[in-house]
Amino acid sequence: MAECFTRGWAEAAPAVPVLPGAAYAARRRTLLSARFPGERIVVPAGGLKVRSNDFDYTFRPHSAYLHLTADEGAGVAPDSVLVLEPTGTGHDAMVFTRPRSPRDGGPNGTEFYRDRRYGEFWTGRRRTLAETSDALGLTALPRDDLARALAPDVPTRVVRGQDPVVDAAAPPAAGAESELLEYLSELRLVKDEWEVEQMRAAVDHTVAAFHDVAGELPTAMRLARGERWIEGTFNRRARLEGYGLGFETIAAAGAHACVLHWMRNDGPVRDGELLLLDAGVETDTCYTGDVTRTLPVGGRFTDTQRQVYDLVYAAQSAGIAALRPGARFGDFHDAAARVIAEGLDAWGLRPGGAGPHDRSLYGRYTVCGTGHMLGLDCHDCADARNSAYLQGVLEPGHVLTVEPGLYFQPDDLTIPAHLRGIGVRIEDDFLITADGAVCLSSGLPRAADDVEAWVTAAR
Repeated sequence: MAECFTRGWAEAAPAVPVLPGAAYAARRRTLLSARFPGERIVVPAGGLKVRSNDFDYTFRPHSAYLHLTADEGAGVAPDSVLVLEPTGTGHDAMVFTRPRSPRDGGPNGTEFYRDRRYGEFWTGRRRTLAETSDALGLTALPRDDLARALAPDVPTRVVRGQDPVVDAAAPPAAGAESELLEYLSELRLVKDEWEVEQMRAAVDHTVAAFHDVAGELPTAMRLARGERWIEGTFNRRARLEGYGLGFETIAAAGAHACVLHWMRNDGPVRDGELLLLDAGVETDTCYTGDVTRTLPVGGRFTDTQRQVYDLVYAAQSAGIAALRPGARFGDFHDAAARVIAEGLDAWGLRPGGAGPHDRSLYGRYTVCGTGHMLGLDCHDCADARNSAYLQGVLEPGHVLTVEPGLYFQPDDLTIPAHLRGIGVRIEDDFLITADGAVCLSSGLPRAADDVEAWVTAAR
């Protein structure tokens, strides 16, 4: 049988053009090299993860690997590893990766038709080493050479927990690894012009998917599990326009909106209730949007729903007004929280405490913060030091969300019955510029009247 697979194949495709983001990734590697001179830096893309028996989850490369190579999600071969090898003047960058399945009858010559996990006939064509080198603008070497390249003769820092060969090659060093992760996160805080383009595309696709959902509300209302219809509508756009989802879609109707990360999406979508949709499209380069809208399913807010919505809207507006370069990252949260606190106080819903900034006054009904950095991860730059992120200041190039919310649990006896089971969140994505902040998701309405008009027109 093997004999019939060894002949009659066309030559490999010609060299591919360099990826548009490769030059920007090279600049990031230069900064990384300067930060850790004389040390080997190892950043794996990660490998496949089993979903069930012999089926894997869709592969999504590690964000640090993507940031330092500017590769596309579908282009990265599982188990690829970026290595920065120290030289006398800096580092040589190389990627160890699985090349295209050989068809020469050699040691791995049957992989392309027999290997169900990596074979070309089973999972698609990988790039050749030359194609990877051309696309990324750096040296590409066989994955099989990785273990020898990581010989313990050079001080080494690794991103641990992503690749067993990498983990085995370097003894655990919690401090050094933590410092590397911190720097890699902080390197992503300020987006360059290519990254800003990716963020704009991610949010534009996300906005388009929200418009798709608004048009599908009548269908969702007729289904026992209408939340699934909403989820599928958004997810279809995500796969059409990008690599997929930035995170699992939250399609929370009725009291499910009080669950911040409701992802079961197995409930009905009823006329007269609210639908909270929190979702993001991930581009082919794996940058994601993250937008939330709370929609009146039937096209009109009830008086109580509008009361809650308008308070959240006012809080978000106050948070947005606080976005400017040089402002503390926490300023927009404080501004939004103050509006929420004052509104709840006016409703008589501030259990315990006395000061306007005491979280216990309103935490029962808000639960989480008011925003986060956004980029390759939905909650981007999570390993950055507090001094650089949560306690830092906003700079041009930061991309972040502003997303206040109110969540009145259906079994909460501290609130009037008419408020129970109402959850509202409004979230938009912003780019900090030298002049202030640009709303990347401005293609969606925010104010209650405009939301009603949008939902009604889309029916």
